[in-house]
Amino acid sequence: MKHFDRNRIDSEIRPVAEAMAEQIGSTRRDTYEQLRELRFPVDLPPDIYSEQKTVTTDDGAIRVTVYRPQSEQTQAAIFWMHGGGHIMGTEEDSLAPLLASELNLAVCSVNYRLAPEYTYKESMEDCYAALAWLFKNAAAMNIDKDRIAIAGASAGGGKCAGLALMNRDRDNHPLRLQALLCPMLDNLHDTDSGNTEGHLMWDREASNIAWEMYLGGIPGPDASPYAAPARAGDLSDLPPVHICIGSEDLFRDECIDYAKRLYLSNTPCELAIFPGVTHGGDIFAPEAKVSKRYRNSYLQSLRDALE
Repeated sequence: MKHFDRNRIDSEIRPVAEAMAEQIGSTRRDTYEQLRELRFPVDLPPDIYSEQKTVTTDDGAIRVTVYRPQSEQTQAAIFWMHGGGHIMGTEEDSLAPLLASELNLAVCSVNYRLAPEYTYKESMEDCYAALAWLFKNAAAMNIDKDRIAIAGASAGGGKCAGLALMNRDRDNHPLRLQALLCPMLDNLHDTDSGNTEGHLMWDREASNIAWEMYLGGIPGPDASPYAAPARAGDLSDLPPVHICIGSEDLFRDECIDYAKRLYLSNTPCELAIFPGVTHGGDIFAPEAKVSKRYRNSYLQSLRDALE
């Protein structure tokens, strides 16, 4: 098995990524609860306000935080799923208000249940219930239900792809786009990048542990495609897809494979690969030139889809 070469990381991202990796450490069975306690500040842009909503289901209550600009006009919306390896994070995620401000629309961020306390079944049902709630209440929230996209980063990107499959197979709410940012798609990691050890920020061992917690057992080829979209046999009749990934990300090759399969299934797909970017490198080093290009790619894709 190959070992990750840090010299391939972009020169503006590498010192930040190495410092973050040193500070946070690797996600392991005995550390994930401590990492849950870490809180990175979510600074609301001056033009954005937030409000919390509650989605009531037969299985409990789901919290959704809505970030949006003040406006009396009907707005487009993004349904957002945060990252955190399926085992960490909350809906109070720094990218959600950024999207609301940059794109001048509403972002509904869902606080889905986490592994290992819950498996993908509960987590994905939370996401679907909240999406259905958004469509049902769009008019009352001054949201244009004909201009809704779904998006997520890392584990949230994987959930986004899984939610698109689940939505297609159920009520098929009309979605303009699925924006997958460095998505966690493949529970097997049976690719060149996936079989490389020592990635910064999110490595193979951490990912395998997270997948086992999320799936409720050892990851295998029979995993539900709603949990691991790479396992899906049919990728047709889905909303258009934008995938962006760094060349130094564990998930790089599974994203390339997924994009190819989407294309062969006649699902429109745009794939953007950014040299030297690690997992989360664009977030932790936002002023790096390549991070700006990374961010602009998904912002423009969402902007075009929701205009």
